[in-house]
Amino acid sequence: MTRGQVRRRLSVNWWQYLALALLPLLVINSVFGQSEAFLPVLGMPFFIAGVASMFVSLRFFGGYKHALIATQKALDTPEEPAAWVALAAKRRQAFLVAALPAWIGALAVFVGLEAVPLVLLALSTAVLFYLYRIPRQLG
Repeated sequence: MTRGQVRRRLSVNWWQYLALALLPLLVINSVFGQSEAFLPVLGMPFFIAGVASMFVSLRFFGGYKHALIATQKALDTPEEPAAWVALAAKRRQAFLVAALPAWIGALAVFVGLEAVPLVLLALSTAVLFYLYRIPRQLG
């Protein structure tokens, strides 16, 4: 594969993982959002857990950043395909962790978390995902 094809595939994967991260929140909120909350007192702890889960992503961002640097160094060398594969693997792990705020928000729908905190959790997931875009300078 050429470098452009790899970048295109990684870009498409970014959109797929973003949809995978946000879709559960949107579907669960649309289906169960108007139903009775199980334990409304747990709404705020779920929101705090969702916000705190953003900080778990810091460890994975460091690994992603190092994989980016290694890929940049491996450009135009025989190690380039392996570097792209390693970068994609690190990014996949980071995507799962970056999706935590939205997934916690999806669970918080059942305890009656309001719309504004749910939007903030979804927005924080989108911002974390934005950090994992492949920069233009790479390639």
